[in-house]
Amino acid sequence: MAFNVLGLTDETERVYTALVGLPGSTAAQLAAACELSVPAAARQLAGLVREGLATRATGRPPRFAAVAPDVAVNGLIRRREKQLDEARSQVHRLMEHHREASRISRPDLGVELLTDRTDVSDAVQRLTTQAQRQVRAFDRPPYVDRPGSNLADQLQQQRQGISHRVVYDRAAIAWPGRLAGDILASVRAGEQARVRSELPLKMVICDSRAAIVPFSSAPGGQSAAYLVQRSPLLTALERLFEVEWERGVPLPLADGAAAPGNYDDGADEPDEVTRSLLSLLAAGLTDAAIARAQGWSERTTQRRIHRLMSQLGADTRFQAGLTAARRGWL
Repeated sequence: MAFNVLGLTDETERVYTALVGLPGSTAAQLAAACELSVPAAARQLAGLVREGLATRATGRPPRFAAVAPDVAVNGLIRRREKQLDEARSQVHRLMEHHREASRISRPDLGVELLTDRTDVSDAVQRLTTQAQRQVRAFDRPPYVDRPGSNLADQLQQQRQGISHRVVYDRAAIAWPGRLAGDILASVRAGEQARVRSELPLKMVICDSRAAIVPFSSAPGGQSAAYLVQRSPLLTALERLFEVEWERGVPLPLADGAAAPGNYDDGADEPDEVTRSLLSLLAAGLTDAAIARAQGWSERTTQRRIHRLMSQLGADTRFQAGLTAARRGWL
């Protein structure tokens, strides 16, 4: 029957349905309508009153009326939803106990496969918030959660002295609105950021304790991930991070709202817009990707690149990069 999912038996539903059409009925009248014995009908009516599905009027014999179905049934639905929420919370607690027990009973077990999108998101959140010293990350699409959704937590951690070092794939930098709306805010708060034209994978390392690595970099692959505990594999991931970090181009604290064409040919040091543009060029971003990242038009982007090359006395972008590096601008 329809109300079984709400915890009502078929017999209870039959009595309630009859009562809706027979307000003010006695137990004997409902027993006859539902083809039940009078004691059985009386037990069902008493249960309906306890559940808030019916009311009982004083008198002899007592008479019963059904509470309006929208009020009564919605109350049952809310109660069942609360029970389901409590059950989900219990499952999550049991899963944590299960994982911990597995690691205790199997100390050689260094890798756990998370196959649920929610578990992956929860594990990343748990690792990053439990960091004591530093968080290191390779950032590249695709994403489990919206980019920048944990910005507030990260800023709070950085204020507490927890280091964040992030290597961004150029696809992450080019993500519309990401640079100005998320990355630069983190850099201003103390994040150390570098850019690589392409990262081999995506990961988060918490201290030297654990790491999260997606199962695949293909679309949809982020819905499953490896949780890597302290092990030789974790050590290898840490070394991989440090190699890519050394190869990365530092992302300066840039201000994308600076006035257009703000280049000083006679300056010994580049302004923030110039540094930002050089970093994006060094990361291998196309004109279109730089335009999206900085919030410029492609035409403005090309004009700024040409002006920068002229300022550096370079005929090609590669030559401009070498000249900027020699001047210490990168």
